[in-house]
Amino acid sequence: MNLKPQKRMAAEILKCGKNRVYFDPYLIEDISLAITREDIRNLIKQGIIQKKYKQGISNQRKKVNHERKRKGRGRGLGKRKGTKHARSPKKKKWIKRIRPIRRELKKLRDRKQITAANYRKLYKNAKGGMFTSVAQLNRFIKEKELIRRGR
Repeated sequence: MNLKPQKRMAAEILKCGKNRVYFDPYLIEDISLAITREDIRNLIKQGIIQKKYKQGISNQRKKVNHERKRKGRGRGLGKRKGTKHARSPKKKKWIKRIRPIRRELKKLRDRKQITAANYRKLYKNAKGGMFTSVAQLNRFIKEKELIRRGR
């Protein structure tokens, strides 16, 4: 039984490709009797001829790989393309380090816990790379007894 003309007409009516047209396998005889476009439209209304869903693209592989990367997998030497400093630039590292230190210094100065002169000296020291973290800055201030006691 040749259903090529029916398939072609159904594809045109459903506005899709021939591969997406689905014929009910149990009612092939009814489909073969459909000669006109009107007959095909009636079969579509009855649900004997249907349009298949478009095939999507699965995101599963992407999700799995993303989850593995979150856990730290697949980040070894073999996966690296750029140099160490191309992957995380020195400047970004510096910014991450200096901003919290400067924020802490401003906080101490505004609360009048250190003098303006000490603030300036510590600021310059921080700029020179003397402190690697806020904790180190606070240790240094404590050691040198730069914190004012009573206001």
